[in-house]
Amino acid sequence: MIMLNGQRADVHAGETVVTVLAHLGLDEDARGVAVAVDGEVVPRDAWASFALGEDARVEVLTAMQGG
Repeated sequence: MIMLNGQRADVHAGETVVTVLAHLGLDEDARGVAVAVDGEVVPRDAWASFALGEDARVEVLTAMQGG
């Protein structure tokens, strides 16, 4: 089971970070997006090839403007 932003997700082991972003409606070229898997930041240039392991914990963060 993959956990995405603290909740179960319809994402499976072996899928890539790009797949996770698409699940959230984000494009891999979106600015202000960071991804961590199991507490480690995944560099943007690895998103297309970084495959999720079984029971991965994925956090997708987006920058927001405001104050």
